[in-house]
Amino acid sequence: MPEPVLAARGATRSFFGNTVLRDVSIRLEPGRIHALLGENGAGKSTLINLLSGALRPDGGSIEIDGKPQARYGPPAARRAGIAVVQQELSLTSHLSIAENIGLGAYPRRFGFVDYVGLGREAAHVCALVGLDEPLATPVGELPLGRRQMVEIAKALYRRPRVLILDEPTSSLSAHETAALVAVLHRLRDQGTAILYISHRLNEVLTLCSHVTVLKDGQVTADRPMQDLDAAGLVRLMVGRDPGDIFPAWQRQEERPPVVEVRGFHAGMMQGVDLDIRAGEVLGIGGLVGQGQEDLLLGLYGAIRAGADRATVGGEPGLPASVPRANRLGLAYVPADRKREGLHLVHTILANLMLPAQARAPALAPRSRARERLAGRGLAARLAIKGDLDRPALALSGGNQQKVALAKWMPHEPKVLLLNDPTRGVDVETKREIYAMLRRFAAEGRAVVLLSSDTPELVHLCDRVAVVRDGRIVAALEREALSEESIVGAAMGATAGEAAHA
Repeated sequence: MPEPVLAARGATRSFFGNTVLRDVSIRLEPGRIHALLGENGAGKSTLINLLSGALRPDGGSIEIDGKPQARYGPPAARRAGIAVVQQELSLTSHLSIAENIGLGAYPRRFGFVDYVGLGREAAHVCALVGLDEPLATPVGELPLGRRQMVEIAKALYRRPRVLILDEPTSSLSAHETAALVAVLHRLRDQGTAILYISHRLNEVLTLCSHVTVLKDGQVTADRPMQDLDAAGLVRLMVGRDPGDIFPAWQRQEERPPVVEVRGFHAGMMQGVDLDIRAGEVLGIGGLVGQGQEDLLLGLYGAIRAGADRATVGGEPGLPASVPRANRLGLAYVPADRKREGLHLVHTILANLMLPAQARAPALAPRSRARERLAGRGLAARLAIKGDLDRPALALSGGNQQKVALAKWMPHEPKVLLLNDPTRGVDVETKREIYAMLRRFAAEGRAVVLLSSDTPELVHLCDRVAVVRDGRIVAALEREALSEESIVGAAMGATAGEAAHA
């Protein structure tokens, strides 16, 4: 058995008297892609922070090349060649792609930053991951998927001995994911130790040769991937057979549209005709970056939009602002929950009450007791775990996502616009979110689900509109839904061609 490059031995960590990790051990060996799995809240993020030096264990040790690290922190981790790509990006929006990639490790020449050398090295790692945008482009101008690739290039720039990836493909297109997989195979073959965290189990099965599973802060499995399938991985995580995570679909009585647009245009989207019916889950599919997000933001009044003809919530015209959209019964949950969906430093209760406070008259008296009662009801409805007086920052990613959804429930919106709502959440949280969305539709409201997860569109939606190059190129009814039909339309191929691609 080779000596691990990086290891945790008997690591324990508590926060405010609550033990998050208990006696956790893991070995990251050179030339191996090692999966770390567990439900949201299992302790994965805390373990990553211990391994990268962002946190210190209360007990046990972190070892590099077999040597315990007494004073281990981020500088020591960087010197040891440990790089982390976090699920939540750590980029600086106003800096260029090249400047972000080299941030903290700029090459120097005569005491000054060597921008020529930086550009050369940045171009090399960008070519590895398929980033072809000009290096001078400010990162803030890039869509989420391309920012994710910059984050990965930033890690590769340091030529890591250990690469830790937390949900690296959650916002990537199929093409970008393929480029990343090729890079990981190359790094593995060169002897890099890779820790891979993902809720996309097919990726884990394809990429990884070993798996460690956390449940409630403890290791429940540490074994080779041999003879495991997706169902077996879920059993290791949740302790029972997974069953079907999607609620049973039933044909709904067709109801009138709550949104009708003809000749709609916003951002990349041009010439869109679309009806959104009450009581349905309408999926929006396609490759990442084809304009799907502009469709949702335009309908929500968050970006400039127009239409030849439009009716929203029974009134003519498109909402010209977010407050107007809210009054018409539209609600929007963004993909980037931490930056756009929540105020992380505020309490869970404050986040749950945000839409209510925004709609209340400026001088209206507030009842703290009534707010707390409403907040408890919302938390119970979506199984949001944790003291409501804790900051939202303390919640796992899955529970943060449920807060971002739950805050709209008291207002009973007519249309719920969702941008990748299950990105980076675990299997059980997905099950809870899916059940909630089907209940919401069964109550006569409409759900518009933009998703990069094709099986999610196939199994959850009543219809799927596929977007390519800013236009809806296919409108697939339930009977025609399949992964092949959606991928085929997204790539400009027939379903049969897609099946053989």
